[in-house]
This record gives sequence, C-alpha cells and structure tokens, in this order.
Amino acid sequence: MTIEVARGTIVIFSDLICPFSHIAVHRLFVTRARLGLDETLRFDHHAFPIELLNGTPGTRHGSDSEIPALGPLEPDAGWQIWQGPDYHYPNTVLLAFEAVQAAKRQGLAQSERLDRALRRAFWGDSATIQLHATIIAIASTVDGLDADRLAADLAEGVGRVELFADLKLAQSEAVAMSPHLFLPDGSSHTNPGLEVHWQGDWAAGFPVVDLDDQTIYESILISAAGS
Repeated sequence: MTIEVARGTIVIFSDLICPFSHIAVHRLFVTRARLGLDETLRFDHHAFPIELLNGTPGTRHGSDSEIPALGPLEPDAGWQIWQGPDYHYPNTVLLAFEAVQAAKRQGLAQSERLDRALRRAFWGDSATIQLHATIIAIASTVDGLDADRLAADLAEGVGRVELFADLKLAQSEAVAMSPHLFLPDGSSHTNPGLEVHWQGDWAAGFPVVDLDDQTIYESILISAAGS
C-alpha cells in the first residue's frame, strides 16, 4: 500500500492520545507559523488507532508515566496528569477520530484545527474526548468549524469509513507508528527528531530521551511547502 500526499500538504498518521504525536503536532503548528506557511501548507490527519491495532482500551498509567519525561520537551503544548476520576479516562477515542475525518468536509484547515484542539483538551485539560458532547463542545471553539454541521455529519456516520480505511493502512507496512509523517515528494518521517528508550517496563518504568532534534521540523515543512 502507498500513501498518497497532495501538493502543499503533510499527511499525518497518529493516535490522538499518543504523547509523541502531541509533541509532533504542536511542533508542526508552531514551526509552520514561524515560517509563515499557515496559508500555504495544510496538515491532513489520519488515524493510527492504537486501541484497534492492539485490541485494548486506552490506559491512564501509560500516559501518567510518559508526561513527566515528555512534557518538558514542549511545555507550551499543554500537559497535566489526568485530573478527572479514573472512570472518566478515555478508554476509546474512535468517535474523536471520526470527528477529525468528518471535519474534512468543511476543509483541511478546519480538520487540523479540530485535531489539535482535541489533543490540547485531552492532554492539557483532562477532557473526556470520548464523549459526543465533549467533542462538539470543543468543535464549537474551533475557528471556521461549524459544530452543528459536524454533529449532523457524525449522526450520519461520516468519518467511520475513513477511520477503518486508515486502520487498513496502519496495519500495513506503509505506516510504522504514531506519529508517522508523509510528504509530497514520497519521503516520510517517524517520530521526527525524537528518540527514547524505556527504563524498566512500559508504564511501570519511564521513558528516557536519548535525542531531541527540533530542527528537523523546519526542513520537513520547507520540503513539503516547496513541493
């Protein structure tokens, strides 16, 4: 399978509650703005649904063990240890994935803004982004996005087919992990500029950052815009 990337876009496969993807999306937005490319380069989000790939729900203990090590890399992205009751922690984000895809009916700009708003709400505000009401409330704050239209599209199942099409790609050799970025020139980048290893078992231990090269985002964005 191949990943088709339109000119002037970066295709991003990621999980909404993956902290590495939260860092990547934040850096993409910040670097794009700094380079003055907000109006010429779009982010085309696709689902890398770890819960479907692993057949397991989201786990709070995993996130709690990653935030102290990864949060300081991009503190302005918005982070906090989960503040709600344990039983409010999202054990699925499939509807949120569908919402990001459904928002594309209103444009890639609206979709990428909703994706980022959902990430910031989850990681920074402990928002219950598994809930329809929460998703629509967040959507109502997104510039240029018609939340009522999004709600109507979700009620008709818009985004479900796209989600499972993304799952097939995520299950193939074409997509390696969350996040995986694809550029129009055929190149791709997994977890750009960031390398970690685990001290101890996952979620019982903690991640150790071996490399953090933020400069790669500038080259990625310039390359995608130049294509």
